[in-house]
Formats: sequence, C-alpha cells, structure tokens
Amino acid sequence: MEQHAHHAHEPHGHGRAGWATAARATLHCLTGCAVGEVLGMVIGTALGWGNVPTMVLAIALAFLFGYAFTLRGILAAGVGLRTAVRVALAADTLSITVMELIDNGVIALWPGAMDAHLSDPKFWAVLGIALAAAFVITVPVNKWLIGRGKGHAVVHRYH
Repeated sequence: MEQHAHHAHEPHGHGRAGWATAARATLHCLTGCAVGEVLGMVIGTALGWGNVPTMVLAIALAFLFGYAFTLRGILAAGVGLRTAVRVALAADTLSITVMELIDNGVIALWPGAMDAHLSDPKFWAVLGIALAAAFVITVPVNKWLIGRGKGHAVVHRYH
C-alpha cells in the first residue's frame, strides 16, 4: 500500500501511468491529428491533387493541429509562447508520429483507399478504421511516456 500511495502522490505523472490517463492523452492528441488529417485530405481532394501531395498536406496539418490543441491549453495556463512551443513539441511529437505512421499506413495499404473520393463511403470507413488503429497502437506508447514523466506528463506540469 505504501508503494501505491507513493505513486499516487508522485509529482508530474512519474511512476506508473494508468491506462485511462494514457487513453485520455491519446484521445486528445488524436483529436488534433484527425482534424488536420481530414482537413488535408479534403483540401487536397478538392484541389485535385494526387495522392502523395494530399497525404503530405494531411500529415503536415495533423502535426500542426495536434500541436495547436496542446499549445492552447498550455498558453491558457499563462505559459510564455517559447516555453509552450517547447512543451508541446516534447509532449506530442512521438505520439503524433506513431499515429501518423499507423493511420497513413492503413490508408496506403488498404486496397482502393488511396483512390477513394470524399463522396465514397470507403474513404470514410477506411479513415475511421485507420484512426481507430492509430489510437489503439498509440495508447501504450503514451502510457510508457507518461510513466517516465514524458509526453503528456510534461503538459500536466503546466496545468
């Protein structure tokens, strides 16, 4: 019991990280990524771009929105912009990278997904599956990071 009490009061998320905490951190990160990802795909498709430039835009916007969602909370806590940017980069880079590798990998490898248009149910179904897979695979990554005082544990120091 003493060890459990120590972890419960250990500052800044060091020690054992719970699955619920990791899932919340992953969902927060995934929300920003999904907004950027979908926006990039919509823009690229609407402009008639090919698969590669559309995917590059979607990935860039996924990182941008993922970081922006984290920055918003840190800046609201009164942290200066330079520090907030450093914290967001430290907190989200690995998580977003894993998510983007998984969700874009699923889309790229799914037969016909890269050629599906926004009006095609396959586009939305595969995107949903890809984002769900990214969430499931990234939760353990975030659990590991938070348990070591990294990832979203860094963000929580500023709340």
